[in-house]
Formats: sequence, C-alpha cells, structure tokens
Amino acid sequence: MSKLFVRFAKDKSGATAIEYALIAGLMATALIAIFATLGDNLTTAFASIGSSMQPQ
Repeated sequence: MSKLFVRFAKDKSGATAIEYALIAGLMATALIAIFATLGDNLTTAFASIGSSMQPQ
C-alpha cells in the first residue's frame, strides 16, 4: 500500500493538467474583462466597418 502512495506522490501528470486548467481560466477571465471594458467600442467599430462595406 505504501508503494501506491509513493507512486501517486511522484506522478506529475495531474499537476500539469491543473496548471493548464488554471492558465485557461485566467485567460478566459482576462478576455471577459477586456470584452466587457471594450464591448461598446468594438460594437461601434465593427458597425462602422460593416456599413462601409455595404454596396453603394
């Protein structure tokens, strides 16, 4: 039974998965904050681009 615990303690694959999950969560939080802050400006910019691309 002690060999099982030693092998589990040495296994690093779970730690890597947790690190990637934390990085993905931080990136998602940052993107949500950026889009919330710049949302109106982005909407205006894309609306302007879309209206300029309309055929005359």
